[in-house]
Amino acid sequence: MAKALVTGGAGFIGSHVVDHLLAMGMEVVVLDDLSGGFEKNVASKAIFVKGSILDVLLIEKLFQKYTFDYVYHLAAYAAEGLSHFIRKFNYENNVLGSINLINASVKYEVNCFVFTSSIAVYGDQPSPMEEMLMPRPEDPYGIAKYTVEMDLKTAYTQFGLKSIIFRPHNVYGERQHIGDSYRNVIGIFMNQIMQKKPLTIYGDGSQSRAFSYIDDVAPYIAQSVENLMAYNQVFNIGGDEVCSVKTLAQYCMEAMGETVSIQYLPPRNEVSHAFANHLKWLQFFKISQAPTTLKEGLKRMADWAKVNGVMENQPFENIELIKNIPQNWLS
Repeated sequence: MAKALVTGGAGFIGSHVVDHLLAMGMEVVVLDDLSGGFEKNVASKAIFVKGSILDVLLIEKLFQKYTFDYVYHLAAYAAEGLSHFIRKFNYENNVLGSINLINASVKYEVNCFVFTSSIAVYGDQPSPMEEMLMPRPEDPYGIAKYTVEMDLKTAYTQFGLKSIIFRPHNVYGERQHIGDSYRNVIGIFMNQIMQKKPLTIYGDGSQSRAFSYIDDVAPYIAQSVENLMAYNQVFNIGGDEVCSVKTLAQYCMEAMGETVSIQYLPPRNEVSHAFANHLKWLQFFKISQAPTTLKEGLKRMADWAKVNGVMENQPFENIELIKNIPQNWLS
């Protein structure tokens, strides 16, 4: 039986990847510090270890004990906008933590290291963004993700560590942490709607994104290690249905069956239009089902959100810089 380590496996995307790995017959160990995830998300058949990817001794013990065949590295603090103001925290968790895992994977001869990067590595380039574009990240989060991508390439050249890099974008769905005030706009909107609060939009809402339903992403991340042609490749993965943030707000209200007002806040420093080309992913992977439409995915997430109820907002307690930070992030 193949053994897999999933970091961030109590989180949103990670817990869904764990479910698919178990269905594939793997033994799965989840490493998560529960800073953004919940132990209840972890399937009972997985082995759960509470801990940090910054804990080198713990990582060493896990690799010694389980001799993993595969590592799925999904642990990250993925608040892209906030990363400008938590630079030290961002690089420690998203770069140094990743290097700890890469070192252990080299040492213990892991077969393949699967890394979830982000289309944040592209920065402000014309959409749809293709893998052939030279990354130009414009925020510390994107810089951290691209740093790990480059390190994985050197780890293959120097040590033969094979990897698969996915660049997902704006993934949403059941189990998303809707109480996070800094990321996942759909979750933020649904949480605000259940509290009958105004939906907060930065700028005029014309920013556009393509949103990716979790079931259109997680299975392919899990199954990727069985596709030897995908080794040492980079893939954009996610949805193609582009939507403005202002339109998204209306869709979320429709899905929740509630109408609230919209509060427009001063614009923040972010890429205006960001969505990806997925032709490479479609060429390498057998897509087993039609993509979930945005309205259908929102309905499924809304049904889940209404059952689970409002999540309390959890402000980040260790903001390092407050200059130019959106004022509502300080309240």
